[in-house]
Amino acid sequence: MRIATWNVNSLRARIDRVEAFLARHDVDVLALQETKAREDQLPLMGLQSLGYEVAAAGVSQWNGVAILSRVGLVDVEVGFPGMPGFGEPPAPEARALGATCGGVRVWSLYVPNGRKIDDPHYTYKLDWLARLREAAQEWRDVPTALVGDWNICPTDEDVFDPAQFRTSTHVTPRERAAFAGFLEDGWVDTARPFTPGPEVYTYWDYYRQRFERNRGLRIDFVLGSAPLAARVTGAFIDTDERDPAQGTGAPSDHAPVVVDLAD
Repeated sequence: MRIATWNVNSLRARIDRVEAFLARHDVDVLALQETKAREDQLPLMGLQSLGYEVAAAGVSQWNGVAILSRVGLVDVEVGFPGMPGFGEPPAPEARALGATCGGVRVWSLYVPNGRKIDDPHYTYKLDWLARLREAAQEWRDVPTALVGDWNICPTDEDVFDPAQFRTSTHVTPRERAAFAGFLEDGWVDTARPFTPGPEVYTYWDYYRQRFERNRGLRIDFVLGSAPLAARVTGAFIDTDERDPAQGTGAPSDHAPVVVDLAD
């Protein structure tokens, strides 16, 4: 089975790229983040014609998650138990979607950005991660993949210039400790053995030719439970999908992460 995750930065804007990506890499399950649309606004006809079932959650032009599967799509769950909302009063956001695909439980996750260290969104981000970790305790003994845009660089190796980010989110000790907590619980960064650093990233800002200069961040992950990690046979980051010179239309600012599992 081949599983991929991709912050697509608007599914409506990237649908041609998504369809081509699925066909080119023979993907069985694709988790998407930042779809930026309600479910009824998504362009699904082409995906369905390719043999994919689709589950999606979206409430506005922001956030949004989806799972595409051609190996079954059952037990769909919008949001994980205890998932916090944001704002006053707190409102749920479309940031987590779970489904069982071919015997694997897949969670498409779009972790809050955090914005700035002194912003309420940063506190929300830490709370969101803590609640996810609590919920994930129940999922560790079955093949489960926590995939998506985590908005965290776990180590300095995952940042093109650590000094430039010292006062920014994504690299703070509290965010890194939150990510490390999942690894301590037995979740495995399944792509890393096959995509070793340094200078291996999944996100490049559109600003100042960051992609062309490889000034990126590694913030997209496929964390696997032990039963799933034991089945991983390979992984890669499709940087062509971030390349403005490749594909149809403008790229997302993220590249897909692809992981292969033995049957």
